[in-house]
Amino acid sequence: MRKPPCPTIIDIEASGFGSTSYPIEIGVIKFNGDRYCSLIKPAAEWQHWCNSAEKIHSISRSLLESRGKSPRQVCEELNIFLQETTAYSDAWTHDSPWLTNLFFTARIKQSFHLSPIENIATEEQLLLWDATKIQLQHKLNIERHRASADAYLIQQTYVETNCLLTAVSKAVVQ
Repeated sequence: MRKPPCPTIIDIEASGFGSTSYPIEIGVIKFNGDRYCSLIKPAAEWQHWCNSAEKIHSISRSLLESRGKSPRQVCEELNIFLQETTAYSDAWTHDSPWLTNLFFTARIKQSFHLSPIENIATEEQLLLWDATKIQLQHKLNIERHRASADAYLIQQTYVETNCLLTAVSKAVVQ
């Protein structure tokens, strides 16, 4: 698989952490810098709410009710925005079920593919990942834990770890 220099990243915030949780916000940043972000109005059957999750993302259920888009509208917009591309997630084991739940609820077929960031990041990149992400969070002044900000941070972490390894590799060759 060819390694993209700047991958398309998706991040999802959810109502909680368990199997009954559901997506409440989706943020995407494409390889070219184009962005998409939306709050999601909970479907009638989505009842689970975790106060500790709300403390992390600061999104209230009442905000979702008043400003969120329907699952159907979000799915339609995501399909148009992403078309048939692959979007990568650094929390695929959580994001994949939430995305599946969203598209299932909307009764729409997903046109794009979701894949773990580990499919394109090298082992060396992953070893640098956490420290680089923390450093970039401070450098880029990303204070809030929201889907669009997180997607951007993940993308920049991928790019930065790739640059760090390239610089090390060039230094070794010289």
